[in-house]
This record gives sequence, C-alpha cells and structure tokens, in this order.
Amino acid sequence: MTRALDDAALDQLFRTARTQNGWTSEGVDDSTLHALYDLVKMGPTSANCSPARFVFVKSAEGKEKLKPALSANNLQKTMAAPVTVIIANDMEFYQHLPKLFPHADAKSWFVGNTEMIKATAFRNASLEGAYLILAARALGLDCGPMSGFDAAKVDEAFFAGTSYVTNFLVNLGHGDPSKVFGRSPRFEFDEVAKIV
Repeated sequence: MTRALDDAALDQLFRTARTQNGWTSEGVDDSTLHALYDLVKMGPTSANCSPARFVFVKSAEGKEKLKPALSANNLQKTMAAPVTVIIANDMEFYQHLPKLFPHADAKSWFVGNTEMIKATAFRNASLEGAYLILAARALGLDCGPMSGFDAAKVDEAFFAGTSYVTNFLVNLGHGDPSKVFGRSPRFEFDEVAKIV
C-alpha cells in the first residue's frame, strides 16, 4: 500500500524547494547524474514513449557551446551552475515503441502523423523534465529551470543532424540561499480548481 510522504519529504520536494539563481562551489558527480536518470526514467509517459533526451553539460567546453544561446538574465547563473541539463524532445521517439511498448503496434499510431508526433513528444518530454526536477530535489540537489534561451542555437550546437529539438534547460547543483528571490504568490484552490 502506498503511503503519504512525511512533511520533511514534502517540504524538500515542494514547499521549501526554490528555483535557484546562484550556486555554491560544490559539484555534482557523474554517479549522481546516473542515479537521477534512473529515477526519471520510471515516471509515466503515454504508451511508455519516453521522448525526452538529456544532455548534462558539465565541462567548460560544453558550457562555452551553450553560452551563445543564453539570454542575458540567464548567462551568469548558468555558467556558474555545476550542471546544466538540456531536455530535448526526440521527434522520432516512435521508432523505439516496438521496444518500449511491445504489446501493441504503437509505432503505427504515429508514422506520418506530424501533429500527433509533435504534441506527444512535447507533452511527454515536458513531463520527463518535471520528473527530473523532482528527482533532483529528492536526491538533495537544487534546480533552476529556464526557458530564457535561443532553442535554435542550442539545437545547432548540440543536436545538429539528429531528430532532437530543445525543450527547456535546468541548472543543477547546490543553491546559494542568498541568491534566491522572495517566494512569488500562488493561486488558492478555489481560484483555479474545482471538484465536480
């Protein structure tokens, strides 16, 4: 039977977790990134399609490749982050469905259906990116997700000649609490939700 997480876990994942804008000098080792992916891959996607592709940019060379694509507001914090994850959508994800969803001919659902491919890839890779944020927090990392960048430049630098297109970026590491902005307001339940 699944039980609710305790308050400490809920705080770490949601209530006290914050989007980070600055980083300590503590790094993130490769084994942690492997453990992170091993959690992310278990999150649900439609027909187990798993369209997200991840590039963990850690090296100085990788950061230099990424730098021209970043907006001015995101440049300094991204260059300082121990890791920046590029979450991409594989627009040919359906080619892998015979392996990932073997009990149906799911590949045939997508072949030639460009709009369905685009919608499915974007929706499910975005979900996988959200799983990455929560999994990173569960492993004791802080996150700074971003959409302030030139996706075409990221694609050119990292995905030329592939079927991958950039979705969004997430900085990972150990956040500097002095760089965190004040918590912005959130909607109350009755403002955005109803039970029918």
